[in-house]
Order: sequence, then structure tokens, then C-alpha cells
Amino acid sequence: MDVPRGTILTDAFGKAGLQPDEKAAARFLLYNDLLLETNKSLNLTAITEFDDVVVKHFLDSCMALADRAEVFSGPLRLVDVGTGAGFPGLPLKIMRPEIRLTLIDSLRKRVDFLQDTVRKLELDHVDCIHARAEEAGRDPALREQFDLAVSRAVARLSVLSEYVLPFVKEGGLFIAYKSGDMAEELQEAGNALRILGGTVEKVSVF
Repeated sequence: MDVPRGTILTDAFGKAGLQPDEKAAARFLLYNDLLLETNKSLNLTAITEFDDVVVKHFLDSCMALADRAEVFSGPLRLVDVGTGAGFPGLPLKIMRPEIRLTLIDSLRKRVDFLQDTVRKLELDHVDCIHARAEEAGRDPALREQFDLAVSRAVARLSVLSEYVLPFVKEGGLFIAYKSGDMAEELQEAGNALRILGGTVEKVSVF
């Protein structure tokens, strides 16, 4: 007997101590459908099985909530730099609708997908910006304007820090989603972090 998709979703999140409400679960299911439908004509993801999308995209994006729930309290301003198909920013917004979210990506077609998805998911206070990260970070309307920045980009942490930290206001936080052994990247990124006024607060492994 096939397990309902909603059950698969809530069970996966539940194992991480997270619980999407009914509206969030419905939005995740619709997001999955929009992602995979658009993926037929625009390369958004190599992950297409529902179970894998849930774990490797939706839940992975939300692990910062499980690890740093206190950071996500209240209507903070969050920017997702190099968001691609919306990860991790949109899943975080779905789980915490009060967030004021800005999604930045360098490919116009991906931004068009994001704008359409945000509209169909009926999410408010989401801006989708077509720009290169290094250019957007110099825009006075964006520079040092955000309480929290996230990125699940593949660039090395030293490069990623130069792209992302300019968006973070003084006292704000940058959460970098990375895979693999971080020791070498952290050491390599030390100089860039010092120049940009950042420090490593915590490394969480999932």
C-alpha cells in the first residue's frame, strides 16, 4: 500500500524535530509539483523522486531551523544568495511565513520560476531578484540590510563569504550550507572572514 505523500513529508520532518502545519505541508507538496514540472524544460534539479526531494531539498534546507530555532523567531529579514530553485530560502519561508525573504539568483529563467512559485504558493513578503551576487552586494538597497543570510551554493567558503557577508547587517548571521569535511574550507576562509568582519560561531553536522 502506497504511503500518502503528506505522510512521507511529515514523517521525514518529524525525525528532525520539525513539524510542518497543514498549510506548510500543502505548500511543500505544491512546490514539489511545480519544481518537477518546470524541471522538464529548465534544469533545476537532478533530484526528482519525491522522497529524495523531501529529504535532500526540503528537509535539508530546514535543518537550520532544527539547529538554531531561536535565530528564526520574529519577522527577520533573510536573504538567500544564489538560491537556484529556491533552496534553502523558500522551505524556510514555508516553515516560518513571518520571515521577510529575498531570493537572489543570476539566471533570469530561475528567477521567473521563483516568482511564479511564490505566487502559486501564496507567500507574501518575498522578493525575487535577478542579479549576480557580487553586484547585488554593492546595491545600497541590499548591502548590510539583512538579519540573516543563507546560501546553499557550491562555491568554496572563502569565495562564498565574499559574496554573502556584504548583505548581512552588523550583528547579523550568515548560515552556509555545505557538504563534506569543512576543516580545510574553514581554514582557507579565515582571511576572507577577518577582512569582512566575520567570525565562525558554530559548525553543525547533520
